[in-house]
Amino acid sequence: MKVRRLGWAGIEIQADDESAVIDLLLNTSRLRALRSDGEPFPPPERLGSARVAMVTHLHAGHADPAAIHEALAPDGVVLRPEPVHGTEQEDIWTARAEKEFAESGLKTQVVREWQQVESGPFHIVAVPAVDGLGDPQRNWVISAGNKRIFHGGDTMFHGFWWRIAHRYGPFDAALLPIDGVRVNFEPFQPPSPFPAALDPQQAAVAAHILKARKIIPIHFGSCHKPPVFVEVDRPVDGLMKSAAELGLEAQILVPGDSIAL
Repeated sequence: MKVRRLGWAGIEIQADDESAVIDLLLNTSRLRALRSDGEPFPPPERLGSARVAMVTHLHAGHADPAAIHEALAPDGVVLRPEPVHGTEQEDIWTARAEKEFAESGLKTQVVREWQQVESGPFHIVAVPAVDGLGDPQRNWVISAGNKRIFHGGDTMFHGFWWRIAHRYGPFDAALLPIDGVRVNFEPFQPPSPFPAALDPQQAAVAAHILKARKIIPIHFGSCHKPPVFVEVDRPVDGLMKSAAELGLEAQILVPGDSIAL
């Protein structure tokens, strides 16, 4: 299995000459701040041939239907959580992606927690996650051959780690958010002082519980816009410190870098 980091939380997985993508994002204008170097995120290496695309949730930084349309093979499928089905205010962060998926012609499949999907060499399980704004989210366990990874989108810390580890651990790698973002959005007042995604210490602890052989950080460094979206200071340094304290290997991949497991 080859894992290539794309932008923000996006990754590309290759196995047995097949590919899959998770949280693919190419349109960086969807983020509240662009990458510091102003360059677009790298596209998948195998545009137009991915067998399956997974989205952890339908926020703008994690669901880019146009990019997925470019990446998927003609018979590819998008795996996603259920719609919000709330009021207009409650749907505010998912309505755009829902509309774009409906207009895209993409084949989508809603997956339940613990549901399993087989696609070519990929064995996929949708596992529980907790979104910082209360929207439906899934995390993903992906196996191919004798390798297995965990993708954490932008989940918060929760109590499902032990159950996931019991059912599917150990993992060859856990890809987890580390920005520990604090948000202050107008519809969500008063704001919470707590992180809406894993911070570096929480990510290291989650990877340790999951029995991951290494942690690969995602969801950091590309979006920081005080006072509405505030990343923790020096998240990579914090992760390296916390991982070392737990005897956990941390590997940093910049967008475009890949690792063979």
